[in-house]
Order: sequence, then structure tokens, then C-alpha cells
Amino acid sequence: MNLENKDPVYVTEALIAEDIDAYLLKHQHKTMLRFITCGSVDDGKSTLIGRLLYDSKMIFEDQLASLENDSRSVGTQGGEIDFALLVDGLAAEREQGITIDVAYRFFATDKRKFIVADTPGHEQYTRNMVTGASTADLAVILIDARQGVLTQTRRHSYLVNLLGIKNVVLAVNKMDLVDYSAERFYEIVSDYSHFAKQIGMDSFLPIPISGLKGDNIVTKSAAMPWYQGPTLLGHLEEAPVNDARMQEQPFRMAVQWVNRPNLDFRGFAGQIGAGQVAPGDAIRVLPSGKTTTVKSIVTFDGDLDQAVAGQSVTITFADEIDCSRGDVIAQTDAPCEVADQFEATLVWMAEQEMLPGRPYILKIGTQTVTATVTEPKYEVNVNTLEHLASKTLGLNAIGVVNISTDRPIPFEAYATNPDLGGFILIDRMSNATVAAGMIHFALRRSQNVHWQALDVDREAHASLKNQKPAVVWFTGLSGSGKSTIANIVEKKLHALGKHTFLLDGDNIRHGLNRDLGFTDADRVENIRRVGEVAKLMTDAGLIVLTAFISPFRSERQMVRDLMAPGEFVEVFVDTPLAVAESRDVKGLYKKARSGQLKNFTGIDSPYELPENAEITVNTVDLTPEDAAERIVQHVLTRMS
Repeated sequence: MNLENKDPVYVTEALIAEDIDAYLLKHQHKTMLRFITCGSVDDGKSTLIGRLLYDSKMIFEDQLASLENDSRSVGTQGGEIDFALLVDGLAAEREQGITIDVAYRFFATDKRKFIVADTPGHEQYTRNMVTGASTADLAVILIDARQGVLTQTRRHSYLVNLLGIKNVVLAVNKMDLVDYSAERFYEIVSDYSHFAKQIGMDSFLPIPISGLKGDNIVTKSAAMPWYQGPTLLGHLEEAPVNDARMQEQPFRMAVQWVNRPNLDFRGFAGQIGAGQVAPGDAIRVLPSGKTTTVKSIVTFDGDLDQAVAGQSVTITFADEIDCSRGDVIAQTDAPCEVADQFEATLVWMAEQEMLPGRPYILKIGTQTVTATVTEPKYEVNVNTLEHLASKTLGLNAIGVVNISTDRPIPFEAYATNPDLGGFILIDRMSNATVAAGMIHFALRRSQNVHWQALDVDREAHASLKNQKPAVVWFTGLSGSGKSTIANIVEKKLHALGKHTFLLDGDNIRHGLNRDLGFTDADRVENIRRVGEVAKLMTDAGLIVLTAFISPFRSERQMVRDLMAPGEFVEVFVDTPLAVAESRDVKGLYKKARSGQLKNFTGIDSPYELPENAEITVNTVDLTPEDAAERIVQHVLTRMS
């Protein structure tokens, strides 16, 4: 039974059940095209996808009945079927007539299978659009024929080009509302061509359509005889997919997991990202650089003589060499690069602005590392394409930055291999994804700067001083008593013959950090520098005491991670805001309350309470002397 040739424009569940095996067999070897629809608000993206589902006979009978009923209830299309309701699933979307979330839909024709992502048009949901575009082979950029090229059209086109989508369709929609005017169509195409050249978009295919009426969607429109190009579905059926392009590149496979079901088998599983591989091929494991040859390519259905990009396989090696999750298996004579510093484009997706110097989790391929972002080289004004000076990035902003990782990672430029050049940044405290990024190239300094081996190491320094190095990190509000208590602690330790050094927040700002202000970004950089100095002092065998407000947990955790396990002692000087403000020795709270001092912690800038401090001292209940004694005893106990 042929499901595609049935008379109804929908498929009943009974019909599918009648011959499901034959249906699945027919479709399993078809190529899969992933594409997105994007553009400005109300350009008709959801209607277009609904029309594709309808015309490709991918709507169940009960869905069609529900759609017709909902269309009558909503009543936005003059009694005709509202195809957008097939895609707009959220209640808020139906109420407002807009797309908010990314909606993914599957459909198929005799020639190909498709996954389409309907992405939001509103600027505030740009991050959702980036998510939908990240795996697409093709982009359909819609333009309302009445409105022409709009700001969001430019924004989405810029992002599509930035994400490396080379196959672009410019679908000029709602041609029925401009009387199918050829003049209007070519005017829009001309305007868009000018912008496309500015952003480096090599080519695009313009198609005049009406998603509501079905013109040039599946069949040629009789209302537009002047258009001689393909229909939208016809082009989608013939467009190349990324897997075919990636098969022509050198072999790459990011290891997803080590397959070790028993002592007699050890393989490395993952999806081949580029190229092809066969038993006997010479391969290199990165970042270690170890080489061997492929022994076998294992799948659930048996061993393969060859595997290509897009296939998920397990590879076994001829030799026992180290390889683990996150490593990349590459062609020996054409390996990818390995570096720990890069230039990249960032699309910022979080409400909280990007803070240069703050450590984030970076996920690239199957690898997870810690990374920091420098101050942006520039931010891109998508509307004018200007490069703007900026110290940070806000929600939906796009900028070019340098990124440093805590260890070298294998990568390729995003334009060459999106799998090994695209990454996301995750906030270490909230575990929320805050940015998507695309690597341009490795910085030269990452290849030219190396660790110098030293004969007198930190253990030798500490042994000479007869003590264990440590960082005692005092944190709390201004006026809590951090500096007072830290000073007493140092005097007590010094009297006991311990080698110490006290880094005080105010003193550091007279020299090392005199160029920094008190914005959130500057506070992050302030603590980053102090953390690096404290680490160097522990390498010298010292007990380092630091007295800084250090308001953010992320930065305190960053310094903790710099130290060896057990060397970081967080001391929370717990003082209520009212008590700290009543002391106000420096008059800072008074200035902050009057508006003379901006970004003051506790007033108009947040303080994030420690969650797992080794020591908490309440200066309401304890005198500075008693608090210091408790801290000294803790440090001495730890050193014994």
C-alpha cells in the first residue's frame, strides 16, 4: 500500500498502522535535510511550515479536524485554515499570534526527509533562533512582501551567515497581499542583495510565495507566471546536506565515550564529524598526539569496511594508547589544531551581562573545559554592521573576543568544521547556557608561550619555611571587619614564626589594580588578578591572607580552583548590612545612599553569600581578637 498516493491530504492513523513496515522501509534510506525558517515578527514562518506539513500529507485526521475547529475559533484568516496553529504550540504563542520557542517538526516526501525549526522573530528571542540554526543545512528567510527588508531580517541574515549556513532561500511571503506584483518582488530582492553583499553572503535563492494560499510552496503558482524558478519544496528536495560536504574533509571523530563491556574489548565511540575512515588507516589522538592505526569499525549491525561523516560508530585501535572522552581521533597526516587561546565570535544569550575574566564552563564537541573571556575586541551593530567599542556583552549582543581555556583542546575553525569550532558557555553557578560561540583561529601566543621547568619548586620553598602554603580568603561586606581580623591573624601567625603576606583590597588598588573601577566586570578582574598573585605566593611557600569584599561566588570559586586541594580557606566575615553600615568608618555607605558612589556592594550591587565557607565568624557575637584566634587555630590544625 502506498501511503503517499492516497487521495486525502491527510494520513489517518489506521492507514499508517495498515502498512507501517513498508512505510518505514521506504523512508529509512532517504537523506535528511535540516532547515530553519526565520525573519521578522509576523512574516508568516509558522504558516509556511503548517502549509508544508499540510501539502506533504503529514497531518493526521484528528489533527486536521482540530486544526479546522481551532481556525474557526481564532478567526484570523477569514474562514480559511490557519496553518500557523499546527506549529505554535504554546498558549502564549496562540494568544499573541507569535512564535516564542523553537518548534521542531518532521515531514517527508518521496525524495527526502526533513526536520524544520520554526524560530522566533522577536529580537528578545534571538538566542532561540541561534539554537534552532545551530544544526541547520539550509535557512529560509521570510520577508513580508508589504514590509520589505526589516531590522530583524538583517539580524537573522547576519546570524545565518555567521553560523555558516551557505544555502539560503529568500522567501518573499504574502505575495497575495501585494497583488502578486513582480515589481514589488524584484524591489525586495534588490534591497536584500545589497545587504547580503555587506555581510559576505555569497548567494541566495529568491522565491515569491504565499504560505496561506500555497503559491510556489509545492506547486507553481498560476498567479505569478513571471516567476520561472523552482518551488520551495522542490528546492528543499534538491539542496545539499552538510554531511555530504563534511565527507570530503580529513577524518575527525570526537570521542563520546569509551566502550569497555569486558576486559577483551576496548573501543572509542562517537559520531564521525568529518571525512571517512577504514580499518588500517593511520590516526592520531588529540590533544596527546599519540598515533596508531584503526583495527576495526564496530556497529550494532556488525563491523564496517568504511564509515563516513554522520555515522555513529565504535573504533578500536591496533595499539594500546590513551584515549578518553573529549579527545579527537583525526587523520595522522592532517590533524586538527590544538591550542588554549582563541579568537571567537560570541552571541550572548543571558540576561546577566558577560563579565570579562569570569570563568565559565566551555563545551566544544564532547569536551568540557573551564574558560575565561577577555574584554570584547568589539561588538557588532547588526543593523549598521559597525564595530563598536564595548567592555562587556548584554543579552542578544554579538561580539568578537579572545578566549582562554584551562588546558589545550583540539579544534578547527567554525567555518571549516562546526562540530569542532562551535561551542557554548555555561555559568558555573547556575548551570545555565549563557552564550554560543564560533572559533575563528588560535592566537599565536598560545603556540609561543610555554611553561618553563624550574628546579626549585613550591614543595622546596615550603620545606625551607617549614610550613604548608595556604590562602586564607576573607570575604564579607565593606565594614564587616575583614581587614581588621586579617591583620590580627597575620600578627599571630608571624609571632609563631610563620611566613605570611597580607593582600588587602584597598592597598592592592593603589598599585596592581589601580586601573580598575567598581563595575561588576572590574570587580571580576580585580579578583582574578589577586587570585593569580596569591597562587604565585603559595608557590613561594607563603601563607597568604587576603581581605577583599569579593562579592561573587564564581570568582571565589575561581581562586579556590587555582589552588591545590585543601590550600584554600574561605573565611566569611558575617556581618549584617545594618551593622556594617552603622560602622561606616570610611563614609562609603553614606556616599552610596546619597548616589555619589555607584555599584557599591550591599546597596546597588549584590553580595553573594558563601555557601560552603570553611570558617564563618559573626562580628556581632565575636570580638576581632576572638575571631582571629579561631582562624589561627584552624590554620594551625590544617598544617599539622
